[in-house]
Amino acid sequence: MTPGYHDEEILGKVYDSRLLRRLWPFLARYRALLLVSLVLIPLQAVFEALPARFFAVGLNHLSGSAPHNESGWFLSLTQPPEGLSLLLWLALLMLTVTVVSGLVELVRWIGMAVMGQGAIRDLRRTLFHHVQRLPLSFFDRYPVGRLVTRLTNDVETLSEMFTAGLVALVGDLFRMGYFAYLLFAFDAKLALVTMSVVPLLSVAAVIFRWKVREAFRTVRVKIARLNTHLQETISGMKVVQLFVREDRNLEDFAAINREHRDAWFHSIRYDGLLFSTVDLASNLTIALILWYGAGLVGHGAVGLGLLFIFVDYMQRFFRPLRDLSAKYSVMQSSMASLERIFELLDVPAESREAKGALPTPVRGEVVFDRVSFAYGDEPVLRDVSFRVAPGERVAIVGPTGSGKTTMLKLLTRLYEVKSGSIRIDGVDVQAVARSELRRVLAFVLQDVFLFTGDLIYNIGLGREDISESQVRQAAEVVHVDRLVRRLPDGYRQHVHERGVNFSAGERQLLSFARALAQRPQILLLDEATSNVDTETEGLIQDALHQLMAGKTAIVVAHRLSTIQGVDRIYVLHRGRIREEGTHEELLARRGLYWRLYQLQYAAQARPAA
Repeated sequence: MTPGYHDEEILGKVYDSRLLRRLWPFLARYRALLLVSLVLIPLQAVFEALPARFFAVGLNHLSGSAPHNESGWFLSLTQPPEGLSLLLWLALLMLTVTVVSGLVELVRWIGMAVMGQGAIRDLRRTLFHHVQRLPLSFFDRYPVGRLVTRLTNDVETLSEMFTAGLVALVGDLFRMGYFAYLLFAFDAKLALVTMSVVPLLSVAAVIFRWKVREAFRTVRVKIARLNTHLQETISGMKVVQLFVREDRNLEDFAAINREHRDAWFHSIRYDGLLFSTVDLASNLTIALILWYGAGLVGHGAVGLGLLFIFVDYMQRFFRPLRDLSAKYSVMQSSMASLERIFELLDVPAESREAKGALPTPVRGEVVFDRVSFAYGDEPVLRDVSFRVAPGERVAIVGPTGSGKTTMLKLLTRLYEVKSGSIRIDGVDVQAVARSELRRVLAFVLQDVFLFTGDLIYNIGLGREDISESQVRQAAEVVHVDRLVRRLPDGYRQHVHERGVNFSAGERQLLSFARALAQRPQILLLDEATSNVDTETEGLIQDALHQLMAGKTAIVVAHRLSTIQGVDRIYVLHRGRIREEGTHEELLARRGLYWRLYQLQYAAQARPAA
């Protein structure tokens, strides 16, 4: 099974370093901002450490305690200018350092935000581009709700990693190391006593690390299931209401919602345990400082200022650890999301575009040569061969599941043939770039999909090579202009999501206009009149004669009345072509086609009782 098809399939053990290496290309273009953010970390740590040292100088001055050992530059800095008292000078220094430190933090924060949002934009664009290049078989098996989760929730989670995770985590680790270094520089013995709790805390942090990662993996799976259920319910609301499934759907949603809540509780439990452990260690350390340090102060070994520095620096040392529980939660959530994003990016896209080209101009000959195909193990098409001459109109009929629509999908390369070949004007379609192949084809689907926008956009699909005049001309040919005249905004009428403000017949007419606007050489119609009422069908039949004039046309139909005027009919049964001929010829044979015809029209011909 292709990786990423099911959220439960985690691809083994994934290390943070490997994920971050894969993320680096998205950060590389913002390396200047990243470098500035990293360079500012030491500067901010220095500014953060200075206020406590200034306060300690003032405290020693007021208490008469012996000054602790300080750097020469610091002693020079704390000497007040002539005419200023020491305490006033220290207060001014603290104010200045606080303001500068705030500005440094602001610049670093903005740099991280710009870098993070830029990288997220690039990643989301890459992910969306990749999704558009995935084979149709992927979308047949991958739930839409989970796919939307990958593109929205998971990508958005990564933005927190940049603003409150990755660089902030590096900054916290640097500050912790810097404060530990200063404490040992001031008094190594007191520092050893102070740091005695840290090894035990480190062991606890490692344990929580693995637990939190697994918990957040579970959360991502649950939220994907939640989105999938919401998407399916909202998309199928008509069925839900008609079959009175509201209560059952609510029960299903409540169950999934509970699982999501429980997964979050599980992750929060570990988060809270880590926070409580850090808080306990911080308070225990301060108690050690007061107990051991008070004895040193009593013997005159250290001053009150140094004791204050130790208390302040240890609080600052544990503050990143306390915040680390939150930052680590962000990192683990982000890593879980990153795993799933790269799983999706690892799903193989469609094979690289071929470089061949169709002859110019395209005549429209289509040849199926011993084509076989299967979606899974069961073959759908078996050794199918036939030829459609340029400008010929043929129809393919047969019972449901016989492979009719599959033939059109293979011709347009939505799927690739397993064996045999399909040729247009003697050129194998697999040797032609998909984009070039599909420019000479127009595929009218049974289920018409309309995009949010206006009618002009939905017919021309925003393509630059289709002008508005071409759109209007195509609309007139297939009688869409009759619909437009009834609309208050004409061709600028807004189309709601999936075209719900138009009837099935109106959407089908719009799909004909869309196909005609492309000016294709080959027309493919899949059950083109299956959702159309009798009056609209008459309009379409008139339009089809003009639409197919001079073009190759392959029509898949259940309504045999719509194909009686074609040049040739192929009857497909269990993946093989069983009959071919005109409508009259096939009826005269009294075979499969005759039986299909009888099933449709015998009841109509039978007189009413």
